[in-house]
Amino acid sequence: MPGLKELKRNVTETPEVPQTDQAQTTEAQTEVSQTATVPTATPVPKGMTEAKFTHSAGFPDVLANAGCSLLISTYQAGQLISVGAGESGLVFSFRRFDQAMGVAVGAEIAVGARDQIWFLREHSELAPGIPPEGTFDRCFIPRRSAVTGGVQSHEMAWTVDADQKPDLWFVNTLFSCLAGLDSNFSFVPRWRPPFISELAAQDRCHLNGMAMRDGLPAFVTVLAPSDEPAGWRKLPNDSGAVLHVPSGEVVARGLAMPHSPRWHDGSLYVLNSGMGRLERVDVATGQRSAVAHMPGYARGLSIHGDLAFIGLSKIRETAIFGGSPIAKYHDQLICGVGVVELSTGTTVATLQFSSGINEIFDVQVVPDTRCLSLGGSPGAGDEVWLIPGSRR
Repeated sequence: MPGLKELKRNVTETPEVPQTDQAQTTEAQTEVSQTATVPTATPVPKGMTEAKFTHSAGFPDVLANAGCSLLISTYQAGQLISVGAGESGLVFSFRRFDQAMGVAVGAEIAVGARDQIWFLREHSELAPGIPPEGTFDRCFIPRRSAVTGGVQSHEMAWTVDADQKPDLWFVNTLFSCLAGLDSNFSFVPRWRPPFISELAAQDRCHLNGMAMRDGLPAFVTVLAPSDEPAGWRKLPNDSGAVLHVPSGEVVARGLAMPHSPRWHDGSLYVLNSGMGRLERVDVATGQRSAVAHMPGYARGLSIHGDLAFIGLSKIRETAIFGGSPIAKYHDQLICGVGVVELSTGTTVATLQFSSGINEIFDVQVVPDTRCLSLGGSPGAGDEVWLIPGSRR
């Protein structure tokens, strides 16, 4: 692999994939191994599958000191996962959503799924009594959904409308647009890149990521600026770009399968997924600089203070991912979450799934939360029920 000096000379050349132990943590190299049971839609004994994971010794402290927990979605395993810091280590809660993708945290939690967007309402009055009792301080339970059809809802974010009511924006990848919801329609198109000539269910550019600024979408990522049906699949892997919203102007180009743009503290960040990198973008010049190199296909980013929580996935052996630069190191890649200190570019903690889960789609921080329960999954024996006059 190339050295760091070579990478700094040309950020678009070759990915640098840290070895797992190098990417763990600066404070301790000790790993903690645990096993969780994950509800699954496939018929396995007792409706459960085993997910083994390890984490750097400091991962629970990172969450505790940041005063937050995490929500992780996995399209491959069909799960929304909550990760928090309990008294004796990490605490997990699972909820099954078929093809779980984008996640938005607000007064409600929104989760994009196969053909609908689910909304989880807070019922934290139930949290203390959910087993193990005293573990959870918040609880969100699915209460409604909006049927969109299979539009491939990627990233999403909450804002407020003109009447100051909660309003959800989401990336409608199939129709190459940003959209909103209306109970009278499958979705309401709100913006599309200027090179997309018409609204069509053809995934022309693989619009996938969205960065909010001052309450409105400000930047998006596409895998290629194509106006042909599935045209992005036919173009080179480094055809990815960051676009400005609403102008549609190209802010940065030459990225390998970019995802998850984020505006934070006056700077634009993006995951150059096919290179396994977190990058900072100069919006005036389009120049990109590497903040951190990650040991996985980077997709899903949430920034909290000086910490960037980054989703990491293994590479599937397909024509799409197989052509990405990082694919040549597929045997070294991990699935999990890396935590990067933005001010130094140092990876300070990692969570790694070694079985059961191979791909991460989104990662979102839930602030002011220790451990969040998702109310269990139907048929898994741990579901929380809401009945008048009852607490469970």
